Amino acid sequence: MSVREPLPHYLAEWQQKIEEVARRYGLDFFPINYEVLDYKTMNEVAAYGGFPTRYPHWRFGMDYEGLSKGYEYGLQKIYEMVINTDPAYAYLLEGNSMVDQKTVMAHVCGHVDFFKNNYFFSKTNRRMIDGMANHATRVRRHIERQGIEKVETFIDTCLSLDNLIDPMSQYIVRRAPPPREGDEPPEEAEVPKLRSKQYMDKYINPPEFLDKQREKLKAEKERAKKFPEQAERDVLLFLIEHAPLERWERDILEIIRDEAYYFAPQAATKIMNEGWASYWHSKLLTMHVLDASEIIDYADHASGILATAEGQLNPYKLGIELFRDIEERWDRGAFGKEWEECDDLAARKNWDRRLGLGRKKIFEVRKLYSDVTFIDEFFTEDFCRTHKFFSFGFNDRSGNWEIESREFKKVKNKLLFQLTNRGQPFIFVEDGNFENRSELLIKHKHEGIDLKVDYARDTLGNLARVWKRPVNLLTRMDGKGKVLRFDGKDHSERAADYK
Repeated sequence: MSVREPLPHYLAEWQQKIEEVARRYGLDFFPINYEVLDYKTMNEVAAYGGFPTRYPHWRFGMDYEGLSKGYEYGLQKIYEMVINTDPAYAYLLEGNSMVDQKTVMAHVCGHVDFFKNNYFFSKTNRRMIDGMANHATRVRRHIERQGIEKVETFIDTCLSLDNLIDPMSQYIVRRAPPPREGDEPPEEAEVPKLRSKQYMDKYINPPEFLDKQREKLKAEKERAKKFPEQAERDVLLFLIEHAPLERWERDILEIIRDEAYYFAPQAATKIMNEGWASYWHSKLLTMHVLDASEIIDYADHASGILATAEGQLNPYKLGIELFRDIEERWDRGAFGKEWEECDDLAARKNWDRRLGLGRKKIFEVRKLYSDVTFIDEFFTEDFCRTHKFFSFGFNDRSGNWEIESREFKKVKNKLLFQLTNRGQPFIFVEDGNFENRSELLIKHKHEGIDLKVDYARDTLGNLARVWKRPVNLLTRMDGKGKVLRFDGKDHSERAADYK
């Protein structure tokens, strides 16, 4: 990409005005640098995940072709794109109307405020543009030495495993810290000695014998240790530390893992992030930025953003409505023990304590919550009924997708299940020396839904390519424990105890 040119004067003026209004409302964001791109360059950057450069790989070209065709056929259009860095970088599409450009700028203010202040983004690399460029350089160096086909094939394998990380490990200490210099060594087990008189002790319990027994106990203790000692959720880290990889393979896997952790908070806060940005672009534009002649165009475009397609969850719509509901409830005082215990429908409908705490509350929510906790706490029965939420599923008899339930608990549970761990199964490394054969055993934490066998076998195949020895998966299927195994050539399965 070319060197960034300054914004046209009229856009720079509107950026300044919009950001001034946003700050008066309390938004706190990094400096924002904009660049105006034509649709081809916009699609190129979008294929790279918003970054100007990434490591070479065929999937970026595939994504670019998909975006380009979607734009040319009128199926999709990228209005805005912003990346979580300090300063933040955002892109405007050349040829957009002035209403669209104002909407994007206000929307970006909300996103960057969220990036800066939400707890789940606090551990991310704010210099990731440099990080991505460094990754690209390292991958190109490996391609020069190993050949593009060999490197791309290994990248394909690693990308298929990039969800096997522990997103919460950045905020929770999972491992004991390594011993520091000066720490006392752990106590060794006492070697059992034969009883004897003190003057006979050196003959009955000779020092050489005791030393040998001490070494034997130490070796047995090491053998008894579980490997890993505790189940390891970060499968990629375990592979980096213990898989018999060549140096370039380990470097590639570290790159994929690093980028997976960078993008993880975005997946964990999609509803909140988009809802927060939509809330603020709506408020800033309708109350301060747009003039009367622009309102109709804005409403037309906003309705498209917030529209709910059949059978799909729109994170923009759900997020903005929840933030509005929280603000309205905390302004009225519709929370707490007294509110929860009120059974009078008329009283609840007319409830208004005039507390005016709504704005303070939504800023608190923006700071501390992820999508799961956001939905768990604020997706109430009243909200569900007001917005007519329902759950749906595939009916084998009719062959159609149909409404399953409008019951609040079932709707909420299904929504939470889809959001927990991004709707993916929990996988842990259970044993790196399974059955004392240097095989890898991973375990699926069963939560009511069986794994898809074809997906599980594909994952085992890719893990085996990295582990370079047979890989096993312990899970439950049809109520029974099973171990799926891949030895590098064939898949097999057998019954097993699942606890």
